[in-house]
Amino acid sequence: MKHTRRDVLRLAALAGASAAALPPWALALESPPELAARVARLQMLPDTYPQTEVWGYEGAIPGPEIRVRQGERVRRRFANALPQGSSVHWHGIRIDNAMDGVAGLTQEAVAPGDTIDYDFVAPDAGTYWYHAHNRSWEQVARGLHGALVVEEAEAPDVDREEVLVLDDWLLNPDTGQIDDSFDHPMMMSHAGRTGNFVTTNGRYDLSLAVKRNERLRLRLINASNARIFPLMLAGLKGWVVALDGMPLPAPSPAEEVLVLAPAQRIDLIVDVTAAEGEDAQLIRIGGDDQPVVQAAFPVSGAASVSRRGAPASLPPNPGMEAPDLAAARPLRLVMAGGAMGRLQSAVLNGERKSFRELAASGRFWAFNDMAEMGDTPLADLGLGEPVRLEIVNDTVFPHAMHLHGMHFREVSSDGGLGPLRDTVLVGATETREIAFAADNPGNWLFHCHMLSHAASGMMTWVRVS
Repeated sequence: MKHTRRDVLRLAALAGASAAALPPWALALESPPELAARVARLQMLPDTYPQTEVWGYEGAIPGPEIRVRQGERVRRRFANALPQGSSVHWHGIRIDNAMDGVAGLTQEAVAPGDTIDYDFVAPDAGTYWYHAHNRSWEQVARGLHGALVVEEAEAPDVDREEVLVLDDWLLNPDTGQIDDSFDHPMMMSHAGRTGNFVTTNGRYDLSLAVKRNERLRLRLINASNARIFPLMLAGLKGWVVALDGMPLPAPSPAEEVLVLAPAQRIDLIVDVTAAEGEDAQLIRIGGDDQPVVQAAFPVSGAASVSRRGAPASLPPNPGMEAPDLAAARPLRLVMAGGAMGRLQSAVLNGERKSFRELAASGRFWAFNDMAEMGDTPLADLGLGEPVRLEIVNDTVFPHAMHLHGMHFREVSSDGGLGPLRDTVLVGATETREIAFAADNPGNWLFHCHMLSHAASGMMTWVRVS
């Protein structure tokens, strides 16, 4: 059937019509909204400091929140106004491999002044995010990230929701500018680039007014390069309802300490229990275990005279079935290297190098004796094949391991399976096991989301045929 331009305009003008409701041929005639990465100056520090130069999507920190309904299309024309190539990774979304945004694996980096169109369906409801994936250890540290929220068809019973993007920045205390030591060997070989200035939604003093007994949905995103956020609730009581975007089978009472590793997300439904005139708080436990307010919720007025009952579970996403462990292919990934590690040598550019030679090349870590992402994948998997992957951390530092394109479940010591996640924190000298079904075809990155670690050797990939 042939469609004229008049047909397209008539369809676009229908009351209540959304972009997702238009047929593909109509969408193809429309330019997607632009998402530009550019240099900007923002007042991040107190007013006694100058503005800080950042790299931000649309010049904002964090970038614009992208919000769609489950099953709708995300369409953005990425425009690179930066002085170096970049790309956009849609973290945690199970999408077509060509849209994953990994420079060097699924696409070429977008050169300064160029554009690329990202277009995919968001199949899963949940809390996700997007960030740069070329020189990410620098570009994310400069501010290139934002929230991507996919709403459920049936929203949970809450009064409101807040998206809280947690981040840290390494700033020069004299100038207030971002420290440009992105490739410093200390950051590469130790715990990663940890900042000295912590923000929520780009602010060091975020304060959101609430009412007593108000029910909130909090979507927490750790967008930092390497910082692990141990968090506590004060004047807030509630439940964890989703991890890394995927709903739990039933709401789980929030533990005293919630640990949010780099790239992980936690969805909470909480009630404000602090009294009027007080502050409810999201608290970060500092390095010396002293509590620091991450976000404040001053209480004024009351939403109701009492708390309501426990919330219902969020609706499940498609394809959340557990893999068949009995038929799973066993794989093993051994992490080695770093400061105070035992890595003597590894393969780089096809040649075996001593640790000193690796360090001279900016490589401090290895996966299965490889100090780089090679041409051969960790595994070549058939579509739908179940996998059990043992992750051995033979280093003295924790690593947040992120699998692109698919979610996995942690296998407990008794053979039980945990909730679906896309990033798992593997502590120093720990061994963890994950299981998943290779249900998304393509070449998928698997790397440490302590981004300096990924840049200096902790990257591999799997192929799903």
